[in-house]
Amino acid sequence: MEESNLPVGKLFVVTAPSGAGKTTLVRALVESEPQLQVSISHTTRAKRSKEIDGVNYHFVAPTRFEEMLRAGQFLESAQVYGHYYGTSRDWVREQLAVQRDVILEIDWQGAAQVRKLMPEACFIFILPPSLEALTSRLTERDQDDEKTIERRMGEARSVIEHVAEADYIVVNDAFDTALNDLKAIVRAQHLTTRQQQRSLSQLLDKLTGG
Repeated sequence: MEESNLPVGKLFVVTAPSGAGKTTLVRALVESEPQLQVSISHTTRAKRSKEIDGVNYHFVAPTRFEEMLRAGQFLESAQVYGHYYGTSRDWVREQLAVQRDVILEIDWQGAAQVRKLMPEACFIFILPPSLEALTSRLTERDQDDEKTIERRMGEARSVIEHVAEADYIVVNDAFDTALNDLKAIVRAQHLTTRQQQRSLSQLLDKLTGG
C-alpha cells in the first residue's frame, strides 16, 4: 500500500497454534471494538456443521482457489493441514483506505507473507497456557477425530517456534484477561506516532505553525 498523509485504518494479524482460542478471542474483540472489521478468508477445506459460508469462511473449490491465486487476488495464502487458505488483497486495502481497522486470523505462514508486503501491520501471537490445555481444548470442541488431534498437537510445537516473529504475545489462560490484553494492543497501536501524525495532521500543523 502506498504511503499517504490521509488517515488510514490499521491492520492487525493474529496467529496461534490450532486450539489456542484465537477464533473466540477475535470474535469477542471485534464485537467490543466497532472499528474492527474481521477478514473472512477463502479456503478449500470442507465446511463444518456449524459453519456458514461467507461468515466463517468463503468456501471454494481447489480449482477456483488456484484461479484466484494465479490472478494475484490474495494478500497472503497458505496450505494448512492439507487445505488452502487465502486473504483477499483488494478487500483488505479497501477497508484500510476508508479508515477501517482490519484483523486477520491466519496461520504463521500467511503472517510471514503479510509482513513482507505490509510490515507496518501489527502482529499478535496467541499462546495456550500449556500443551495439556491445548490438548483439552482440541478434544472438547469436538470438531476433529483423535488422529487429527494428534497431528495438530504434533504441529503445535513447530508453530509456537515462530512466536518471536510477532510484535505482541497474549497468553489465553483467563479469557477476560486475554481479551483485555488484545484491546490494549489495539488502543496502543492507534497512539503510535505514525498513526497519530496521520490522524492529527491538521492539529499538528496548527501547533507547529505549519
